[in-house]
Amino acid sequence: MATKLLCLSLLVLNLVLHMPDIAESATINRSNPNPTADFIKSSCKATRYPVVCVQSLSGYASKIGRSEQELAMAALTVSVSKTRSCTSFLKKMVTEKGMKGKVYNAVRDCIENMDDGVDRLSQSEKELGLVGKPKGKDFLWHMSNIQTWVSAAITDQATCLDGFDGSRLDANLKAAIRSRVVAASQVTSNALALVNRFASKYRTQTP
Repeated sequence: MATKLLCLSLLVLNLVLHMPDIAESATINRSNPNPTADFIKSSCKATRYPVVCVQSLSGYASKIGRSEQELAMAALTVSVSKTRSCTSFLKKMVTEKGMKGKVYNAVRDCIENMDDGVDRLSQSEKELGLVGKPKGKDFLWHMSNIQTWVSAAITDQATCLDGFDGSRLDANLKAAIRSRVVAASQVTSNALALVNRFASKYRTQTP
């Protein structure tokens, strides 16, 4: 019994002696938050949808680090994924709902636009992957291609939604489609902003 009391006393004493260290560590952690999380949050302020930006990119934090290029790459990856998911949903709806006439034509046109968007965004992702160490005109040429393709993908997404104006598509289905297209459009808009940010930072650092 005495041995147990002695051990317990030593344990309590040890905790008391180290409490200042524990408190100091907690203070340091509060005053020095995750630098990558701060980098993503700060960078997302340059986008049109900052909250969506932070939420969609937080899962890529370990890969992004504090790299502008990796940040833009992750944003493109998210955009490709969202746009492809939207396209899959549209194709599924066409099959399940047995669409015909003008409604079918509107959804089909939307699918074609979204498919084009996936292609352009995938091209952009690959192009950004080719950018190793930025070098003069080669870097600017790569970035120009990416900016053109991502901008075109945004136009594709907007055109998709325009096709539903005045259509007799079921209101609930129309809302479901719109929410998915808008989600894809928002992350694509954010991707373009971060691509532009990366390109701009390079230009300001080039003599």
